Amino acid sequence: MPKDLSNLSPAKGSTKTKKRRGRGAGSGQGGTAGRGHKGAQSRSGYKRRAWSEGGQMPIQRRMPKRGFKNIWAEEVQEVNLRDLARLGDVTDVTPEVLAQAGLVRDAGKPIKLLGVGEVEKAYTVQVTAASATAKEKVEKAGGSVTVPEPAGKRGKYKKREERDGQKAE
Repeated sequence: MPKDLSNLSPAKGSTKTKKRRGRGAGSGQGGTAGRGHKGAQSRSGYKRRAWSEGGQMPIQRRMPKRGFKNIWAEEVQEVNLRDLARLGDVTDVTPEVLAQAGLVRDAGKPIKLLGVGEVEKAYTVQVTAASATAKEKVEKAGGSVTVPEPAGKRGKYKKREERDGQKAE
């Protein structure tokens, strides 16, 4: 008989019948239904929590604590001078151009130009930051590096005179 959608069946030995627990002593899973006598595991609603280790000292308390995670740390993307050769004929280098070429992941995040490698072309580079050697090498090749002015301090971190001056205006 040919196989089609009307007579499909699983391969022999690939399926098992479900254990019917708590269906009498003759089933082999009667009485306590395989849960044993008493204790949390025998009760309904019991869950084995991933972090629970019984009476043993939990791992999160055994491990030594060191350092901290700086939640204000800014992720800076790095681009080396040698990577600029992968841009081809482009001479105006902007964050969007770098992102399109796959040299950085996100054009919106800070980008720093580093001085590893040499520059053959005169590039006009716009980045968030640049190392002194990178700037020197680009300018030596006849190009330029533009870095924006750092943003001023905000809110309570400003000097009192600056804060008061803003309120008066």
